[in-house]
Amino acid sequence: MSHPLYVAFIWHQHQPLYRTRSTGPAGGVDYHLPWVRLHGTKDYLDLVLLLERYPKLHQTVNLVPSLILQLEDYIAGRALDPYLKVALTPVEQLTPQQKRFCVERFFDANHHTLIDPHPRYRQLYEQRQENGVEWCLENWQLSDYGDLAAWHNLAWIDPLFWDDEDIAGWLQKGRDFTLGDRQRIYSKQRDILSRIVPQHRKMQENGQLEVTTTPYTHPILPLLADTNSGRVAVPEMGLPKNRFQWPEDIPRHLQKAWNLYENWFGRSPRGLWPSEQSVSPSILPDVAKQGFEWLCSDEAVLGWTIKHFFHRDGSGNLFEPEILYRPYRLKTPAGDLAIVFRDHRLSDTIGFTYGAMEPKQAASDLVGHLEAISRSLKYREGTGKTTLENPYLVTIALDGENCWEYYPEDGKPFLEALYGLLSDRDQIQLVSVAEYLDRFPPTETIAEGQLHSGSWVDGSFTTWIGDPAKNRAWDLLYDARKTMENHPEATEDSNPEAWEALYAAEGSDWCWWFGEGHSSEQDAMFDRLYREHLATIYRALNEPIPEKLRHPVDFHQRRGDRRPESFIHPVIDGRGDEQDWNRAGNISVGGSRGTMHRSSAVQKVFYGADHLNFYLRLDFATGVKPGKDFPPELNLLWYYPHRPMHNSPVPLAEVPDRGPMNYLYHHHLEINLRTLSVWYQEAVDNYRWHSRQTRAKAALDTCLEIAVPWADLPLMEPDWTLELVMVLSEDDRYREYLPENALIPIQMP
Repeated sequence: MSHPLYVAFIWHQHQPLYRTRSTGPAGGVDYHLPWVRLHGTKDYLDLVLLLERYPKLHQTVNLVPSLILQLEDYIAGRALDPYLKVALTPVEQLTPQQKRFCVERFFDANHHTLIDPHPRYRQLYEQRQENGVEWCLENWQLSDYGDLAAWHNLAWIDPLFWDDEDIAGWLQKGRDFTLGDRQRIYSKQRDILSRIVPQHRKMQENGQLEVTTTPYTHPILPLLADTNSGRVAVPEMGLPKNRFQWPEDIPRHLQKAWNLYENWFGRSPRGLWPSEQSVSPSILPDVAKQGFEWLCSDEAVLGWTIKHFFHRDGSGNLFEPEILYRPYRLKTPAGDLAIVFRDHRLSDTIGFTYGAMEPKQAASDLVGHLEAISRSLKYREGTGKTTLENPYLVTIALDGENCWEYYPEDGKPFLEALYGLLSDRDQIQLVSVAEYLDRFPPTETIAEGQLHSGSWVDGSFTTWIGDPAKNRAWDLLYDARKTMENHPEATEDSNPEAWEALYAAEGSDWCWWFGEGHSSEQDAMFDRLYREHLATIYRALNEPIPEKLRHPVDFHQRRGDRRPESFIHPVIDGRGDEQDWNRAGNISVGGSRGTMHRSSAVQKVFYGADHLNFYLRLDFATGVKPGKDFPPELNLLWYYPHRPMHNSPVPLAEVPDRGPMNYLYHHHLEINLRTLSVWYQEAVDNYRWHSRQTRAKAALDTCLEIAVPWADLPLMEPDWTLELVMVLSEDDRYREYLPENALIPIQMP
């Protein structure tokens, strides 16, 4: 029997619990951040409405219970977040603190895609960026605050709804928004929010969509079972002082999610998205006992489970595709489960890279990868036929909300191009996971106890435990959970407030932001929310609130040198847009890196990557000019540790004859900082260099920005590590290198 290549898209829609116990009027709910409301108007409804236009294409969407519960609060008018409160305040009554809040917080958006397309919003943003917050507070008129409040909400309404008569009118109006306008914009937001769950239910009933769920508040179930599970992937991991072991909380989270799903969708769920794709053998019996049929995780978890490393070629395609692109059966004491493992790289290209490409090109690239997978599978089947003999399943699973902020028009042109291409291809068929499993149950089995304990992040739990700040958070949770255990009379029926606060605190999102690895402008607010959930437990139990809950879990200031936190997609214009580089790694040079660099013209280096390019940014001391105050040539030298290849030396001239400068390098890019011309060469035999073409780009204005395509480094393959050193030179005489006595480590995505 011949088959197309089956492809399962799984979109994960989630927000943590931003609400806490209200201190206001009875019936109200305090919300501390606006992301449920804003993402709700931009990301959840349009995704499935676009899909509905292509009835041949079936998909899976995961809706986390904590998200839907908060949507219900906004729909019912019970939720009021600080952003909304200010937006609905008459501008004449704004306090100085509220005006400052407007200027500081109402630009919380990707300015390339959400602010710049709207002239009035862009004008206000540029005034703040160019003149500063204090200038705005001194010079803005009341109408400026009213317009900013309106645009902060309008810009988050998805372009799919711009043909709505009211929304089109506001977009055309552009300025001089009244309080009545802002109230009606909020009313329109609530209308969009009210359509999200009904639309998903309708499409599931029509068979085009499968809707799955997640444990109630998105906890890392393996860590609730036992925080020592962190040591499965990282044996030397430092753990919290107290071992958290409350496996009885797992069925509670699963049961609550199950019951809410049945209420919202009129049927039982079949699939489970375990929070952060985190799995372990200990959680499987409860998942099966609850009635779930399948769950998903990441290819790294499969690799650890079967002791297999997934090798890819330079284009990112697997050498052994048949291992990943099929479901597996999990044996558990409570019955069998099916599990699918996502293609990490394909998922990441949608989540982190395609937004920086032209939409049709990005869609063609993704379809090209799927076609390459199909060709590779046919070749490995060895039948010589032009169709697949086996029903392979490619799983693409990712966050379904945050990535679109980086796409033009919130991803609408990309998805339209992608769905158009896939609708025309008979050899690629989009399916929901459940409908695929109904036809093709798994034939490969993972034995009981064999499944690896890990998540989508490197197959480990290091994003949520092991860092000192994360461990402090777990110890605070342990104390609160132990206190609850000492109150057996506090059941979910008799004391729901304590239990709801516990469930909220057990969510994964708080530890995501603690310690190293992730940071945002709102780290302190997440810290506060976490401690408020814990404090509510004590309050509900009539226990004194521990003094340590009054102090932050973490120190929330910008740290010094750091590794990249995520993919970046900077615009290469030499202006160093801070929003473009806020997830990049950085290294301070200037006067903080030892004697050699006390007078360096380069003060700071930023670096990062996506699936297309490696990016570099150099910030210079104020007023210095290349060729006058420092050498006018920048040389980038790539070193490949432990890789057999031709390498060549570089002219040391005025730099010391010691590592890393006396290493042998394989690739060399020289940039003339006066003309911005580039010259690229590769090492060949007998310690020689050979010139090559390059598509590297450089721009110099307030800083130097560089993009080097990975395709220019042809000996690379995914997950390889290389290292970089930079040298300033004049007339090919190397004068100064940075970072001092070190190399910048770079991992290809």
